[in-house]
Amino acid sequence: MVNPWAGEVALEIDGQRHVLRLTLGALAALEAGLGEDSLVDLVIRFEAGRYSSRDVMSLIVAGLRGGGWRGVSADLLAADIAGGPVAAAQAAALLLVRAFSLPGNGGDDAPD
Repeated sequence: MVNPWAGEVALEIDGQRHVLRLTLGALAALEAGLGEDSLVDLVIRFEAGRYSSRDVMSLIVAGLRGGGWRGVSADLLAADIAGGPVAAAQAAALLLVRAFSLPGNGGDDAPD
């Protein structure tokens, strides 16, 4: 069970359920990896629907690492994500919502 109040999101990868969470460390690594001045720019891109597959992959990797995963992004290149790219993009967007929302102000009532 995920805890949306802690910013957690579930995603099934290669038949295994993972809990993703954007910790402060994961957010800092994400910001550095995407070369953005701030994560607000990434949030704006997602809100406008202008995100790339690289953005989605970076968010998924950051969320997995925040949830305790010890893999590397290359591990996901051939992975089977339940629901495909759409589910991955939804999980990535939900991670952002939950990381930057107060409980009760969005993202805490979405099913996982």
